[in-house]
This record gives sequence, structure tokens and C-alpha cells, in this order.
Amino acid sequence: MIETDYSQFIESKRIITSDSGFMVNELSPLMFPFQEDLTKWSLRKGRSAIFADCGLGKTIIELEWSQKVADETGGNVLILAPLAVSKQTVREGEKFGYKVNLCRTQDDVKPGINITNYEMLQHFNPPEFVGVVPDESSILKGMNSKTRLLITESFANTPYKLACTATPAPNDYMELGNHAEFLGVMTRSEMLAMFFVHDGGDTSKWRIKGHAEQRFWEWVSSWAVVIRKPSDLGYENDGFSLPKLNINQVTVITDQPIEGMLFAIEAKTLQERQAARKSSVSDRVARCAELVNESPEQWIIWCNLNAESEALRKSIDGSVEVRGSDSSDHKEKVINDFVKGNVKILISKPSIFGFGLNLQNCHNMAFVGLSDSYEEFYQAVRRCWRFGQKNDVNVHVITANTEGAVVANIERKERDAMTMINEMVKHTQKITSAEVRGTRREQTNYIPSQSIILPEWLGVKNIV
Repeated sequence: MIETDYSQFIESKRIITSDSGFMVNELSPLMFPFQEDLTKWSLRKGRSAIFADCGLGKTIIELEWSQKVADETGGNVLILAPLAVSKQTVREGEKFGYKVNLCRTQDDVKPGINITNYEMLQHFNPPEFVGVVPDESSILKGMNSKTRLLITESFANTPYKLACTATPAPNDYMELGNHAEFLGVMTRSEMLAMFFVHDGGDTSKWRIKGHAEQRFWEWVSSWAVVIRKPSDLGYENDGFSLPKLNINQVTVITDQPIEGMLFAIEAKTLQERQAARKSSVSDRVARCAELVNESPEQWIIWCNLNAESEALRKSIDGSVEVRGSDSSDHKEKVINDFVKGNVKILISKPSIFGFGLNLQNCHNMAFVGLSDSYEEFYQAVRRCWRFGQKNDVNVHVITANTEGAVVANIERKERDAMTMINEMVKHTQKITSAEVRGTRREQTNYIPSQSIILPEWLGVKNIV
């Protein structure tokens, strides 16, 4: 019948992602109510993303989700995590009562929950897992990165997927598309074609079509949850209040000219800023050493250049430097000693220790070298400034006067990011609150009320 076919056609235009998981009733009694409901929602969805701020308990959500998937299917689940986070997750698992197997190759896999570093993925056979959890899934952000493509393609047919991160898209909608593509919801290209238009002549920038904004966020809410604090979804914030964050900009006056220049002038371009950082290393390191050597407390010193890292180690008493070229075992030992308080000053890069680690044991940090990446800065700060931190967090951003608008650039990106996160919460809050808390949101069904006049050559009768 034409009426049936037309109803099916209307339904086919819906873009809300359907559930492909299973229902559970009992979860770990150690979970907060919002964590329990998020886990139930994610298990029911089957393939989903949880964008929850630092310290909201993504680890226990990931572990409980993985355990339930393993129990339901009898298969194995693989958690992918940044370096040093794997062992931290194993320890968290022991605390919460989960058995988490740390493995480096497929031969090490055991029944249930397994975890490895992203760098080791090539040593595994993804089709042998029924579930996968990319921890700190913002690693999917690079449109053409080999890591994103490897993860997305390797687990294309995995039935259960959970992506977790605190920063889904600091200032770029494309990361949402990358998450959707990983989950198998919709490709990034399809998302762009359906909801976005090019912003003027810059083909690298996209903006949501005016008439599609609400539909876009409805679609996002059908596979992702955005939560900065429990009250975003209608829960109490008890125990989830952030301490005060003190960000101090320290500008070092240097007379060292940028390479190729006769005088010390303010950098204008990215290349000039990078050159200014190189020429001002000694001045910035000296200022940082003054701050840290006078303090009896633990510090994390973030840098971007090996020259900064080496100079800091030589200038700061009791410091330990960790470079990218160091072995995985050395990196994990140093971070473990830092958490225990056996290392007073940790010197490293955000790309090494800036993601996923819980470092509430420390509440002082300095950036001696600030890149233009807001995500790196945000994630590095959140290692200490997170729910569960008992002290005010002090962050010193040390730059040279010749570096130009690097701090202003980060602040602009921060404003853009907060605007986007606020928009995400505003548009998805009502929908996800209803979905996660177990109620059904009200939907408008298509009810035909007017006759459709069809041309005679179709050879069919008019319908209502």
C-alpha cells in the first residue's frame, strides 16, 4: 500500500541513532547515581560516547561497562589508554573490585577486561574483541591521523563501543564527527553534508546550518552525553566541587632577538613565536627555577622543547626529567614515584603525561613553554585541577615578552571552547537528562491530516 510505503519513507528520514545494546538492572554499589545511570544508558545504546569532565569517574564507568559487556556476551573487552594510564586503571580496578588484565600483545589477553596502551594496538587482533573502550578518546580528533584511522578501521565491526574523554571538541566540531564515525553512527563526511556549510571562503572552517542546529544536537544526544558536573543532568553535586584555580601569567623580559632579527621584537606569526621560544629558553628557565627552588611542595613543570626540559633539570633541585625517548617502564616508574611523593619535581611534556592521569597529590604547576594547543593546556591543568583535589591549584604560565600573543591566543581558544561546551550542554541537557535517567522524551509523531494529490499518470488513488 502507498500509505504504508509513505510512512516508512517518513520514518527513514529520522536520524536518531537506535539502541543496539542490552538492559541491566544491578551495577556496582560503589558508583554514584549519575555514574550508574550513565553506564546503564551506554550499555543500552551499545555504541556511545561519554564526554565527562575530569574527575567525574570515567574510569569506574569504563570498567563497569566493560565487565557487563563481557558478562553478557562471554567475550573479551579491550580498553585503549594513554601511556602510564594503563597501570593506573589496573590499580583503580583493584580498588573498585575489577580484575583488569594489563597486556602488550594478543597473546597476553585473558577472559574479561583487558587494557593496553594506544601504541601497542598493532600487536592485537581487534576482531577477537566484542567491546572496545578508547580512554581519552580525544585522540580521535586528527582528521587524517594514522592513529584515528587505525582505531576506526580496526574496530569497525566491533558490536560494543564506548568512547570517553573530558574534551570532545575544544574548539572544533570535526572531533564530534570523528567520534560518530568511530562508533559507526555516521561518517564525518555525512555529518558535514547534513548539518554544516563552509564558513565563507575558508574551506577548513564549518558552521552549523541555521535551520539544522536543534536537529544536530538531537542527533548528538542520541549517541553522546555531555556532562561538566552532575547537576547538568539533574543530579546533586555533592562531592563534586572544584577547588579554586589560580592562573598567574609571568612575563619574562628578554633582550635575546629572534633568530634572523637584530633586535628583540614581539613575534607576530606562529614561526616567529616558535623562534622566540627557542631564543628565550634560558630566561624562562631561570624564572621558573626561582619559583620552584623556593617551594617545599611538589611541582609539575610542563615544557615543549627538549632544550627547556634539559635546562630545567639542571636548574631545579630534586627534579626528574621524562622525555619522549625514555622507555615506557621508566615513564611509568617516574609517574608512580611522583604520585607516591618520592619525586618532588616532575619535568615533562603535556604530550607525555598531560592526558588521563590522576595527579591530585600535586597542586602546583608551571608552563615553561606554551604551545598554541588549548587542549594540551587544558588537559595538563586538569591533571591536578580536578574533582577530588583538596587544595587550591596554582598554575604559572611563564612566557617571554617576545612571544607575542601566545597567551591571548590560548585564552581566545578557551573562550571558544567554553562557548561550544555551553552550547552542547544547553542543547543536549534536557534530552540526555530524560534518556539517561530512564524516562522517554516526548516525540511528535507524524499524523497525516491533508489529502495528497497525486498525478493521474501514477495510476494510483489519492490518499490521506
